[in-house]
Order: sequence, then C-alpha cells, then structure tokens
Amino acid sequence: MRRQTVIALAVAVVLGLLAVYLANAYIGKSDQRVAAAEMGTTKVAVAAVPLDYGIDVTPDKVKFVDYPTSSIPAGAFSDFNQLAPGGKRRVVLRPMAINEPILATKLAGEGLAPSISYLLPDGMRAAAVRLNDVSGVAGFVQPMDTVDVLITRQMPGANASQVTDVLLQAVKVIAIDQNAQGADGKPVLARTATLEVNPIDAQKLALAQNVGSLSLVLRKPGENQDLGRVSTVSLNDLRYTYYGGARPMPAAATETAPPRVTVANAPRRIVRRPAPAPVARRPATNNVEVVRGTTGSNYEVGGYGS
Repeated sequence: MRRQTVIALAVAVVLGLLAVYLANAYIGKSDQRVAAAEMGTTKVAVAAVPLDYGIDVTPDKVKFVDYPTSSIPAGAFSDFNQLAPGGKRRVVLRPMAINEPILATKLAGEGLAPSISYLLPDGMRAAAVRLNDVSGVAGFVQPMDTVDVLITRQMPGANASQVTDVLLQAVKVIAIDQNAQGADGKPVLARTATLEVNPIDAQKLALAQNVGSLSLVLRKPGENQDLGRVSTVSLNDLRYTYYGGARPMPAAATETAPPRVTVANAPRRIVRRPAPAPVARRPATNNVEVVRGTTGSNYEVGGYGS
C-alpha cells in the first residue's frame, strides 16, 4: 500500500505542475491578444520592390502590411488612393528598399515630375557648369560622385600666362545633363553638371565660367582624402627644371652625372705666389763724411775700443 500511495502522489504532483504551466501559458496568450486588440494595427504602404530615384510608384510596386497603430511613421499611406489620389503620378525622390515604408517626404508632389530641388539639404544650392569630353572626365562623372573643380584662366599683366587653380574641393554632383541618375550606368559624354554648393561657391562658379574654363577632377569621397594644401600651376611647371620638377635620368645611366658648373657656383682657384728672396743686411757701422770743396770722403770711426 505504501508503494502505491507514493506513486499516486508523484503522479498527482506532476499533473498539478503541468496544469499550472498550461494555465499560465493560456493566460499569457490571452493577455497578448487583449493588448494587441487594445493597441490595434493599421495597414501601411511599403515598397514591394526596390524603388530608385525617378521611378513612378504604381500599384504593382506597393504592398500593405500591418503596423501597430501607435508606431506608424509620419507621412505613411494606408491605401493606394491616398498615396496617388485620382490616379495622379507619384515619383520617387529618395531610394527605398523592399519593405521600407513609403513616406510623403520620399515622393515628389502629386502629379509632379522629379526635381533635384527636393534633394538639396537646407541652405544649399544647385549650380550647373559647362563640360566637354575632357573636363567631364570622359563621361565617368556620375550623380552622387565627389569632384574637385579646377579653373584655368589667363593672368592679367604684360607678361600674362595661363594658370590653373583649385576653385572648389569635395563637391557632390547631383545631376549630369538633365538626368539625376544614369539609365544604365555606362559613361555618357555630358555637356553640363549640376553641383551641390553653398551660396558663396555658387557665385564663384558663375564668375569662374566667365573668366576661364572649368574642369572636374573625380576624387574619392571623405574628409580624410583632402590634402588641405593646394597650389597654383603655371606654364613654368609644365617642364622639368632644376627648381620646378624632377629631371628624368636615362635608363642606361649607371653613374651620377657630374654637377653642372656655372659662373655662380664655380669653385674659386687659389694661386700661391713664391715669397721674395731675403736681402742680406749690412752690419751697422759709424761713418763720417768729410767734404773738401767738391770732393767728399767717408771715414769709419769707432769700434776700436770694442
């Protein structure tokens, strides 16, 4: 009897614990359902496919998912008629990934074409510069690239010469010609480039195009890529000189060429002249000259007592 009693108690304890676990799980799920019912969800329009700049938003590119009503982002759309009322055209201004909410700030106005003005940060301007197949880096400059702007102009004065200066550094390209994006990513020879600049730099670009020619230099973006120091390049820098550039050495040369001797750096030659021969000195004596008429006679005196 005792053994059967112990087994019965153990089974009862196990069944009791299992009942408690199932009750708690059921109560927890009920609380979650009650909380979800109280909070509520709302359908929100998200991107069904990747959306790039300039793409028209059509029903096949949009899907609607449930979002918590309290967490809906500002500018979201709950149905397609709200997104494109009356079937008006809506164009993407900022790229969106799959399942990313479609917001009003990422679209152009109702029925409007895409405009780069929506892409400008506060306080910035869009300035266009003329290009050719050389100044535009042979068509390899694309929107969102970073470039330096060079200006080549004629210096004033009697001995005027052409010089090239760095006008602007680390400028973002926001459009090439009339397209803000490349259709297939292939290089296209552009005639204009639209740059994102501040108001002062926009004035510099307008003036620079009237006094010289502009060129773009493609660069790697990032502040750590900026050397900081720039210099003016003139015609004198286009040749190898002793002061202006490196002088290439012949491939077959194995010995260092002797330095060029000029009048300025020629060594001085020291000429040593022989010293004059010493002259024998006569011993000092005491002489007395006696003149009689026109005849004079010398007589040595002293020395007799020495």
